[in-house]
Amino acid sequence: MKKVLIVGSGLFGAVCAYELNKKGYQITVIEKRDHIAGNIYTEKIENINVHRYGAHIFHTSDKAVWNYVNQFAEFNNYINSPIAIYKDELYNLPFNMNTFSKLFNVKTPKEAKERIEEEKKNYHLENVTNLEEQAINLVGKTIYEKLIKGYTAKQWGKPCTELPSFIIKRLPVRFTFDNNYFNDRYQGIPIGGYTQIIEKMLSGIKVYTSTNFFDRKQEYLNEYDYIIYTGAIDEYFDYSLGHLEYRTVYFKTEVLDCDNYQGNAVVNYTDYDVPYTRVIEHKHFEFDSTSPKTVVSKEYSKKFETGDEPYYPVNDETNSRLFNRYRELAENEKKVFFGGRLGQYKYFDMDDVIISAWNFLKTFSL
Repeated sequence: MKKVLIVGSGLFGAVCAYELNKKGYQITVIEKRDHIAGNIYTEKIENINVHRYGAHIFHTSDKAVWNYVNQFAEFNNYINSPIAIYKDELYNLPFNMNTFSKLFNVKTPKEAKERIEEEKKNYHLENVTNLEEQAINLVGKTIYEKLIKGYTAKQWGKPCTELPSFIIKRLPVRFTFDNNYFNDRYQGIPIGGYTQIIEKMLSGIKVYTSTNFFDRKQEYLNEYDYIIYTGAIDEYFDYSLGHLEYRTVYFKTEVLDCDNYQGNAVVNYTDYDVPYTRVIEHKHFEFDSTSPKTVVSKEYSKKFETGDEPYYPVNDETNSRLFNRYRELAENEKKVFFGGRLGQYKYFDMDDVIISAWNFLKTFSL
C-alpha cells in the first residue's frame, strides 16, 4: 500500500485526504498549527462560532460542490450583505440601487446610470496608469472616493495612485435593490462552524498537529511514497529563487457585554483614517439571538513578514514571473505535488479549492 503524506489540514489537503483514504491509500496528515482546518477554522467563544481567520461565507454556483459540502454539515441560508461606513455615512454593498439612492439621491436605475456615466465621462482617461484612474473610469469619482479609495489603500498598504490598475479589472455595479454580495446560486454558513467539516473529512486518518514539515523534511521525503504539499511553494525550496510577496491580515477579537454590537455580520470601514478594514460580528453568521454577549473581530491588513500567516498572493508581473520559476522547480519533484492557495500562489474561494483538489486527484495516480 502506497503511503501518502499530506502537509496541511486546510480544505485542499482535507479533500485530498478524504478522497484518497476512501480509495484505500495510507494517509497521514501533518499540520504546523495547533488545530486542523487551516484558515476556515472556527472555535467556540461564549457559545458563538468564531471565524478565527476572518469571515468565510461558502458560495458556489456548482451544484456538485454544494452537494459535496452538505454531506459534512447542514448549511443555513445566510446571505452575505455587508455594510460600508464612510465617516458618518452608511451604505449598502455591493454597489446597487440602495447605495446609489443614498449617494446621489436618485430613485430609478435610469437616474443612477445617468449620474454614474456623467461622472465617468467627466473624469475619463484613455490610458490609465494606476488603480485610482482605473476605478474612476469604471464607476466615477464619488463611488471611488467614498467606497474604494481608503479601503483599498488599507488593504494594500499603498495609495491607490501607486497601485497597478490590473488589481481592479472590473467593479460590480447592480441597478437593482439587491444587497446580496454574491451572484452564486448556493450560499450559506455551516451550522456549528467549519471545523466539523474538516473533522469529518479526516475521520479515521492519522493527523498530527503542531508538526512542522521542515523539521523533518528529508525524513518525510524518504519515508513516504508521495507528498501532497499545501504550504508556501517558495518556502519548500528554501527561498532559493527569492521570496514571493504576500499581504497578510491580523485580527483583534474581543467579547463585548452586549447582545448586538453592529446588527450585521460584516461592516467595512472605507475611510482611510480608520485603521482596520472591517469589523466582523460572528453571531450574525448563524442568526444567533440567544447569546447575552457578542464576539467581534477587527480586521487589519499589513505587509507580510516572516512569522506572519500569508493570506493574499501579490500577483503582479514580478511575483508571477518568480512563481513560474518555482513552478518549474516543482514540476521536477518526482514525488511531491503542490496544491492549495500557498502551493499554487493563487487566491481561491472555498468552492474553487474543492474543484482544484478534484482536478488534481483526477491526475493523481499511484
